Amino acid sequence: MKCTLNNTVEEQKIFRLLNQELVVALGCTEPIAIAYAAALAKRFVKDGDIFSVQVAMSGNIIKNAMSVTIPGTAICGINAATALGIVAGNPDKKLEVLSGITQKHVKQAQDMIEAGIISASVANTSKKLYIEVVVHSKKSYAKVVIADHHTGVVLIEVDGQAFFYKEDHKDNACDELNTASPFLNLDRVWQFAMEVDTKKLDIVKESIILNKRVALEGLANVYGLQVGRSIRDSIAKGILTDDFATWAMALTAAGSDARMAGCSLPVMSNSGSGNQGLCATLPVVAVGEKLEIDDEKMIRAVALSHLITIYIKSKFGRLSALCGATIAGTGASCGITYLLGGDLIQVKYAVQNMLGNVTGMLCDGAKAGCAMKVSTCVNAAIQSAVMATEQRSIQSTDGIIEADVNRTIDNLCQLGNQGTLEADKIILEIMLNKKVG
Repeated sequence: MKCTLNNTVEEQKIFRLLNQELVVALGCTEPIAIAYAAALAKRFVKDGDIFSVQVAMSGNIIKNAMSVTIPGTAICGINAATALGIVAGNPDKKLEVLSGITQKHVKQAQDMIEAGIISASVANTSKKLYIEVVVHSKKSYAKVVIADHHTGVVLIEVDGQAFFYKEDHKDNACDELNTASPFLNLDRVWQFAMEVDTKKLDIVKESIILNKRVALEGLANVYGLQVGRSIRDSIAKGILTDDFATWAMALTAAGSDARMAGCSLPVMSNSGSGNQGLCATLPVVAVGEKLEIDDEKMIRAVALSHLITIYIKSKFGRLSALCGATIAGTGASCGITYLLGGDLIQVKYAVQNMLGNVTGMLCDGAKAGCAMKVSTCVNAAIQSAVMATEQRSIQSTDGIIEADVNRTIDNLCQLGNQGTLEADKIILEIMLNKKVG
């Protein structure tokens, strides 16, 4: 049965989702969200002489903010993100809150950290995405609470008075991402991507430009583990083959290398994650370039990838003990399947192949090593796409795979949301208690 879109209702909902979930972000979104909350709290303090800052966060925020380098600096960590938000953050820029910071700002932030002004703790919350920042001056205090999405301010309190309060923030369903689930499915996503006027997809075009730029930066200069550069250099040495699979791995990993190691270039995030944005965009672009695909088909393929990522994330949630690159890689596999001549049925095969393969990759925090997980997911995405175009799909008798691909997605989300709660606790405990050096 062919799925058709109501242009005045469903198409507009999908456009809103694209513009809501594809957001320009500078730096890893968890420490940046902390910086945003701190900058906003600083704005509302009546006296600028700060003597105390308390930060309380959910475990998933802590996990992703501990080890990733702050953009434009060589420092990392929760205290660094908080201090930089206070001394240099512009909350009007939201996920680009730290754009324009200087070495003077870095020095001021380090002085604040050394003075012991900032304290961080685990928040008593069931939410996976929760940040509370309280900034005290000698005459005033301001509290900012973010919940459910990275710029989702639910409370601004100044000197005991609620300046802003979102009543439904105690309900996890208030996350706008969850509104995608009721009306989106793979059929509707496919129909939209195939029929939409690509002149209207400026946000998708921008994702290609921004994410390709940061990937080329990661290939040109030394960042993190240099995963992308290592793959590219292995091609030059004849160790790896110069094909679209290897190029896709190199390009995407290089983007993650740069982003996780403090590159000052912004990326287009997807569903709250820059790495997901890179992984949903760059493998498709890399394959399209190698195959010399025309611009219109490339844009449709990237839009398909982004929307399938958004659809699965709407059920899966923004943060989990499972790696989000697996989901963005699933979106990319669908986009690549389309570029290889696949139809809707084969796109569904690609989803089945991906979720039967990389499901179970754990997220142990944002860090330089994420580039390796990204490259692994890209490789799986291409393998899954190639198999799909050959009419090969993991059978419904196997593991979490069902005959109905949407039920497979539900099984993945059940595993991510319910089955890994204890794993999340153990991962955080290991990270907080391990000996470094």
